[in-house]
Amino acid sequence: MSNDEFRAAMSRLAAGVVLVTAQEPPLDPDDPDAPGVEDVGMTATAFLSVSLDPPLVLVSLREGSRMDDLLAEQPLWAVSVLAESQRHIAGRFAMKGRISDRLLFEDIAYTRGEVTHAPLVGGALATLECRTEQRVAAGDHTLVVGRVLTARVPSAEGGPLTYFRGRYRQLD
Repeated sequence: MSNDEFRAAMSRLAAGVVLVTAQEPPLDPDDPDAPGVEDVGMTATAFLSVSLDPPLVLVSLREGSRMDDLLAEQPLWAVSVLAESQRHIAGRFAMKGRISDRLLFEDIAYTRGEVTHAPLVGGALATLECRTEQRVAAGDHTLVVGRVLTARVPSAEGGPLTYFRGRYRQLD
């Protein structure tokens, strides 16, 4: 089986789209002139519920990606389940060779999580704040299992944003 055959088969699996966010601590906490925390975000389609008791979720991160490196050090992170009207947010945070995360968040309405202080996207269908419980190496990805610390359903309007056959879609 080739990578292309595997990729084509898996593209037939519809997935929900989320924005995973966290705060990156200052690079040099002893330097008073160093910038404060930075918000970091990443679009993910490999996200799922693992357990109800305790409440656990899982996100798959490309090994060595900025978010994988960050969550190896920072145990607190958040997830916003994107609505069908938020395709532009998913695309923005999925770009390769993108601009700085600070600019990506600039015109997006969000609040800060009460526990993680990570951005939670306004208008998201649901938001979760998590603490990493376990990291599992899996091929070229890291599976990050997080304990859900808060779960909110801020918006009941609209349907979910999905990813199917290599494109963002909405349910009809």
